[in-house]
Amino acid sequence: MIDQARYETLAPRAFSYPLVLIACVLLAGVGAYCALTMEHAGHSITGMNNHVVWGLPHVFAVSLIVAASGALNGATMASVFGLAHYKPVARLSIALAMSLLVGGLLVLVLDLGRPDRLIIAMTTYNFRSVFAWNIFLYNGFLIIGAWYLWMMMERRFNQYVPLAGRVALAWRIILTTGTGCIFGFLVGRNALDSALLAPMFIALSLVMGTAVLSLAIIALNRWTAAILNEQLIDSLSRLLVWFVLALVYFSVVHHVTNLYVAEHHEIERFTLVGRFSGVFWIAHIIIGAVLPIGILVYKSISISMHIRLIIGSVLSLMGGAALLYVVIIGSQSTPQSLFPGKTVLSSSFGDADIPAYQASIWEWGLGIGGVAFALLLCLLLLRVLPLLPESLTATEPRQ
Repeated sequence: MIDQARYETLAPRAFSYPLVLIACVLLAGVGAYCALTMEHAGHSITGMNNHVVWGLPHVFAVSLIVAASGALNGATMASVFGLAHYKPVARLSIALAMSLLVGGLLVLVLDLGRPDRLIIAMTTYNFRSVFAWNIFLYNGFLIIGAWYLWMMMERRFNQYVPLAGRVALAWRIILTTGTGCIFGFLVGRNALDSALLAPMFIALSLVMGTAVLSLAIIALNRWTAAILNEQLIDSLSRLLVWFVLALVYFSVVHHVTNLYVAEHHEIERFTLVGRFSGVFWIAHIIIGAVLPIGILVYKSISISMHIRLIIGSVLSLMGGAALLYVVIIGSQSTPQSLFPGKTVLSSSFGDADIPAYQASIWEWGLGIGGVAFALLLCLLLLRVLPLLPESLTATEPRQ
């Protein structure tokens, strides 16, 4: 069906828009400076060591990548599931997803070191490595996203939008599965090595992507003096609740499975009652799951649904990032059993110890800079391309 709505570029009149734009430019510049400093000085200036080789920038990068997959919810709901109230934000959904993925990949490339060898990594593949698989998945996501957006913007190709939506839906599930398999296939880390990480990452992408999309829609609603459809806000709130419940379910199943296996008892004790127990229970479960669900479900709270969605989305993002911190940093901090069934009397490497990791300011700068770059790229796309319908860009400000 041809989309008869007319779309415009973003033309904000609110004073906060240029402030956000300037902040994104400055933070992206700080991230570039931190990456350049780490490139010259080496990873010795970071908190990473021989045990924790993937630090805080990896948490930022994976958060952006999984959020990119989930941010396509708006376009998928409109073109695949036929929900008309998502159609006005379908183009925004695609642009946001592509921007988040580019930001995440940028942090990933700059954090791994030797970005000058990226061409070699893109032209020489080891197809037995899950990392090589993901290069195709990430590039394919960008290509399919551009094709999906083109089918929407060109009226004569609108009839192919459902097909593009189904392809994008299948590809995003495969992409998130591949991202989860990066950790699930690491048999050298006892805390990982689980196929359950793949569905858990899919649920995590739905949570973080829906949260980011909700915040973007509300921000645009404020900047363009638009009146949002309450049906859309209510639908996003209900989706976020169900996605958070799905994430908690897979997280519980993952840990119950590890508790059932005797060789993982020490790992679960380390995660659930050890050093990372506070991050898991307080940040992930309470802040990232219990509070968002309570705020979005209980109608007796005397605040508007817009504010509820903002608070629930922010808390969900915090909880998702905390879960990734436990998965990425916690798994590397867990003492490894290098010789199962044997007792190590002495070791100069410290493989039986719990390594201390504290992210440096350079790692924080690189991660925050990647987030700022993703937001800046999305804002520039909105200013250049007609991605917002006229119904969402009212000419008169709200009373």
